Amino acid sequence: MTTRLAHRALAAGLVSLAAVTGCGVRPSDAISAGEPPSGPVAPSPTITLYLVKNGRLNAVTRPAGRRPLFPADTLALLAAGPTPGEQAQGLTSDVPPEAAPFSVKAEPAGHLAVNPSTPAADLSTLAVEQIVCTAAAAPGSPAQVTVVGAGQDFSPRSCPGGGAPSAPRQGETY
Repeated sequence: MTTRLAHRALAAGLVSLAAVTGCGVRPSDAISAGEPPSGPVAPSPTITLYLVKNGRLNAVTRPAGRRPLFPADTLALLAAGPTPGEQAQGLTSDVPPEAAPFSVKAEPAGHLAVNPSTPAADLSTLAVEQIVCTAAAAPGSPAQVTVVGAGQDFSPRSCPGGGAPSAPRQGETY
């Protein structure tokens, strides 16, 4: 029994000794690593939504977050409406909440087909324009967007000054 007690006392002593002596790292002076980084900071990725103010479309940018948003995700933000800060600036959305979720598919000849969850005919002209401009503003989207759904198709449209230069592959769904 005394050997066990002796072993425990020895083990406790060794643990205490190790704690006191540390890991063998010796103290040193500060080590210079040169100048701190300088120059411009890389811009945070953003998304562009087209909201409404006084009956006209207004491009609004929001932070994209860490993961890239697909065009259908960005369109769902239209249906969710403006943020409180955007509302304070008088911005609204004509895209109804029931229009989400959206399906978005690349069509032949560089067109993008957007299918809302509500019939396309139920959307106001301003809502269709919001959808077209927001979809065209997504990186990699073609400038021509068709809103389709429930037997109603709006002819391919372009957003004034909108759209990214490169188009997704035909048949690719977002």
